[in-house]
Amino acid sequence: MGKREDIKKTYKLYIGGKFPRTESGRYIKWTDPKNSTYVNVCRGSRKDFRNSVVAARNAFTDWSSRTAYNRSQILYRIGEMLEGKRSQFMDELMLQGASKNAAENEINRAIDRLIYYAGWADKYQQLFSRVNPVAAPYFNFTYTEPTGVVAAIAPDDSSLVGLVSIMAPIIAGGNTVVLLASELKPLCSISFAEVLHTSDVPAGVVNILTGYRDELIEHFSTHMDVNSIVYCGNDPDDIKTIQENAALNVKRPVVYADEDWMDQKNQGPYHILNNLESKTTWHPIGL
Repeated sequence: MGKREDIKKTYKLYIGGKFPRTESGRYIKWTDPKNSTYVNVCRGSRKDFRNSVVAARNAFTDWSSRTAYNRSQILYRIGEMLEGKRSQFMDELMLQGASKNAAENEINRAIDRLIYYAGWADKYQQLFSRVNPVAAPYFNFTYTEPTGVVAAIAPDDSSLVGLVSIMAPIIAGGNTVVLLASELKPLCSISFAEVLHTSDVPAGVVNILTGYRDELIEHFSTHMDVNSIVYCGNDPDDIKTIQENAALNVKRPVVYADEDWMDQKNQGPYHILNNLESKTTWHPIGL
């Protein structure tokens, strides 16, 4: 009897709570830094992105109307499930070039970041809402609301913690998101989608694509049903493209350049605020 071959994982996309292959049939032949392992990763297309936006839009009403406490519970559950899959992510991070110690630190930071934003999910409203003084017989309230569908381009030099650091504050604020995973280190992104799939996250709240930045950045920034775009990187041409295209339908462009996502300084409630809108209401006094 011949030697048994291990089943190689197929890294698919994550759209609307399902794991489809790219509609274009194209793949990226990814190899590890030692050129010892080859993996087929889906090369996401414009159609894949459009399908993801539809899924995110369909999920938005339910997700944004949930209580902040419920969103907090779900974020905490994601952290729990990631903890349970630690060994799988260790293997993938090390395959992508991380040392054992670096891989362990990245997993710890990713879990801690999910728990951190789970804690903020039901508290940021008190921080950013206010009663405004006015010289008239009215109460004037300002409070925050989710922006809507967010398109986010995750940092290219981080496989797991960068993706988590971008996703967590977006959904903590009641938004839904379409994420483009790291082009250089894509393996953990779809494995993280499997964590989401078993963590009570409703279908369509988080959608994850793999593919080439150069091909997809135009589609991410021009889509007319995207309300905000988050970009991680420091390429001046990419930033200019995003900022100019965002003006087409007044998207909010959010740029994170040169952030070290392992640093605790690069987390906080203002990352949630970056994808929130402020709404002001007037209420008469004495009627």
